[in-house]
Amino acid sequence: MPKKNSTKKERACHRLRIIQGHINSIEKMVENDEYCLDILHQSLAVQKALKKFDMFIMEDHLKYCVVQQAKDGEESKIVSELLSIYNFK
Repeated sequence: MPKKNSTKKERACHRLRIIQGHINSIEKMVENDEYCLDILHQSLAVQKALKKFDMFIMEDHLKYCVVQQAKDGEESKIVSELLSIYNFK
């Protein structure tokens, strides 16, 4: 994440704090022997939130990091990184 954009960093950290709160709630649900499907429902919500977080980070990466790498002539690095993040390599 580019250092210049503190608003994006704040948004990313805010999303992570929300996700962390949900994970803490799931842990309490497990400790309190709550109904399995209720726990699973919360777990799926966290996974969905993490996917949205991943897309937020990827969008930022593509808009800024990849553009800069392309300007710097690092096309092979771009391809290698994107393939590795999706386990194609």
